[in-house]
Amino acid sequence: MSTVNTVSGTISPDDLGITLMHEHILYGYPGWEGDQSIAPLNRELIVNNSVETLTQLKDEFGLNSYVDATALDGGRMPEIYREVSEKSGVHIICSTGYYFEGEGAPAYWKFRSSLGDVRDELYELYMKEVTVGIRDTGIKAGVIKVGSSQGCITDYEKLMFETAARVQKKTGVPIITHTQEGTMGPEQAKFLISEGADPKRIQIGHMSDNLDMDYQEAVFKQGVYVAWDRMGLQGLVGCPMDEERYPVMIELIKKGYADRLMISHDFILNWLGRPLNLPEEALPLVANWYPTHLFKNIIPALKKGGVTDDQIDRITRENPRRLFAGE
Repeated sequence: MSTVNTVSGTISPDDLGITLMHEHILYGYPGWEGDQSIAPLNRELIVNNSVETLTQLKDEFGLNSYVDATALDGGRMPEIYREVSEKSGVHIICSTGYYFEGEGAPAYWKFRSSLGDVRDELYELYMKEVTVGIRDTGIKAGVIKVGSSQGCITDYEKLMFETAARVQKKTGVPIITHTQEGTMGPEQAKFLISEGADPKRIQIGHMSDNLDMDYQEAVFKQGVYVAWDRMGLQGLVGCPMDEERYPVMIELIKKGYADRLMISHDFILNWLGRPLNLPEEALPLVANWYPTHLFKNIIPALKKGGVTDDQIDRITRENPRRLFAGE
């Protein structure tokens, strides 16, 4: 029987309930650690801010589970996730794996690769984090996060994809992905499946960044799950406007893909390092980039377009359960 590793212990997929499948409690681009003389880590502020948000999501909208998609090189802090989960009452699932080469921290594994094959070393790392725990915390990763570059999967990234597939075959833990600027979704799915990963345990991410129907269907038709998980993030980093996204999403649902679709935001509750200094003209573009956006704006827009309550329930509750159950 399938189980789900949360930061507070193991649960059944049936216990997930309404789930946001790609979010971030905190995130820092590699190098943020060096700026702590100016912007030190404030654990109390991070915990309080996160508990407030997750409690609102639970109490007002019935959210029960929250997948933190922060990879190893993005400032992942499972001990903080556990405290937030215990205080908010929301299940949190954290990730193992590495981000895409251009915005991750590839120097360590590239250096080790120059000295010899690191496939078994990566496998050992991912396996330990999934089956034993991250560092000495006892907290087990519940998903494997990998990513690819714009227009290609680099050799470095292929190492991470191969490792993810290898570990998934052994453990059944789902793989979730980052695609860069609306590219490589079909190629990611094909590569993972060719390496032996179960398509029923793969979620291809950031599919909301490419509105081409052929691109969408090329991914869906491989039997994987798809996440429209940058909703509310518009006009930046290759993201279309939500008003352009809704008709495509509705059309996909009408074509019968509701049983493989999930919706999330890729929102970062707490930035590690200095606060962001967004230009004023960018503020309207991210006004709805927040985890309540699904419930306040997206679901009403989908319903206005003819999406049923049953389809909404499938997208927000049933599909996350099926991904973790491998159905």
